[in-house]
Amino acid sequence: MERDDASPVATGVPGLDYILRGGYAKFRSHLVEGRPGSGKTTLGLQFLINGVQNGEKCLYITLSESKRELQSVAYRHGLSLDGIEILELVPPELSLDPSQLQTLVHSSDLELGETVQTAIAEIDRLQPDRVVFDSLSEIRLLSQGSLRYRRQVLALKSFFLLHNVTVLLLDDLTAEHDDLNLHSISHGVIRMEQLSPVYGGERRRLRVIKMRGVELRGGFHDFVIRPGGVKVFPRLVAAEHDDGEHGPPALSGTSLDALLGGGLARGTSTLLIGPSGIGKSTIASTFCHAALQCGETALVLLFDETTRIFLARAKGLGLELEPFVESGVLLLEKIEPAELSPGELSSRIQAAIDGANARLVVIDSLTGYLNAMAEEQHLVLQMHEILTYLNQKGIVTILLLANHGLLGQMAAPVDMTYLCDSIMLLRFFENGGRLRRAISVVKKRVGSHEDTIREFKISEGGVAVGEPLEQFRGILTGVPSFEGKQSDLLKDQTS
Repeated sequence: MERDDASPVATGVPGLDYILRGGYAKFRSHLVEGRPGSGKTTLGLQFLINGVQNGEKCLYITLSESKRELQSVAYRHGLSLDGIEILELVPPELSLDPSQLQTLVHSSDLELGETVQTAIAEIDRLQPDRVVFDSLSEIRLLSQGSLRYRRQVLALKSFFLLHNVTVLLLDDLTAEHDDLNLHSISHGVIRMEQLSPVYGGERRRLRVIKMRGVELRGGFHDFVIRPGGVKVFPRLVAAEHDDGEHGPPALSGTSLDALLGGGLARGTSTLLIGPSGIGKSTIASTFCHAALQCGETALVLLFDETTRIFLARAKGLGLELEPFVESGVLLLEKIEPAELSPGELSSRIQAAIDGANARLVVIDSLTGYLNAMAEEQHLVLQMHEILTYLNQKGIVTILLLANHGLLGQMAAPVDMTYLCDSIMLLRFFENGGRLRRAISVVKKRVGSHEDTIREFKISEGGVAVGEPLEQFRGILTGVPSFEGKQSDLLKDQTS
């Protein structure tokens, strides 16, 4: 037995090697299945292109697409098929050549035999290292029976193994009842799926059903097909990532720090919860600006507003963020929930942490992120992994969550309170015919915090926090009222 028998072989697909613990098994046959349009052909082409780059001989055997069509697919992705041998197999019945027509011999016997023999002869001649066979559905049709089909695929698998070829067998799932037949004789099985939500772009995901002798990173993993080919976003598992460095607390440079008992501790997450327009984004921008001034890199994911409005609003508060965007230390990304999968979002966060060394992450807001998820339960599980990962890395995370409604009894669209280390509650209250803002810290796992309720005000000078107000009533019920002295409230700034 060769020493590298069944050793990992690079897939050529970003993210897939991580899921497979290194890649496909060398000299083995792997089944890639999925409905038409799920990305099987592109996945196969990337596998062969990677082989050419490594100096290997590569062969693409196609029964379903012509060489011209394959070259067109590669061209649209900006890929080159130079160095890849392409063998087109056209069964005699589909040929327009009159000399190929047969009447004395059963057509299916002749077609299947000739088709397979042509492929075997080409492999004997070329002696390739990597082969993509597209697709098994054509062999299924020519076999005209599940038993004969299984025997034929098993014979192909044995032939490939004998010739030390690493193979991808593509199948478009035209016959569901044959799935288990192929699964049992394949060394590895990957299923690619394309989902169509009610609104927004399609979602694609894959799952490695089996890979013999490998401890897989199981479950569904999101992927996209864009210029350049397939890119997979492995599902985030926080336990597989090492701990990062923890430094001093993150400060806002305002009296918010006193309310928080000395700022936000590294490796913790803080939830700002309140109605729309209360000032959650402003408080997050204040912490972000302070971190940038200290020379740190920050990542801000915007779900609810554009980057232009975010920067303009911050500028109106005296927070100049544009220079930091231009210098690359403020990573400002506008997220389209209808177009972005949760897996790609977590991948972007990882890239900012590992690649750009971001030390502060703002998600504005979880309400927009919730719209990107099909079910609330999945959002909580996904956020649990993301927050655990960020906490391990020593990142300060600020999450924004809008309540339903502006005044009176309010309800959050999803309960994230138990996941976060700190919670800042923001509420409107009425006094003297004016609408005012109140803030309180209701939870902080790391360190002490004030249990008072303070008024805060947003102006051109930024965020101003008043003294503790002792005459509040009903703030936690969602209908706060102030019964103290008017002089205890923040004075309105006059021009």
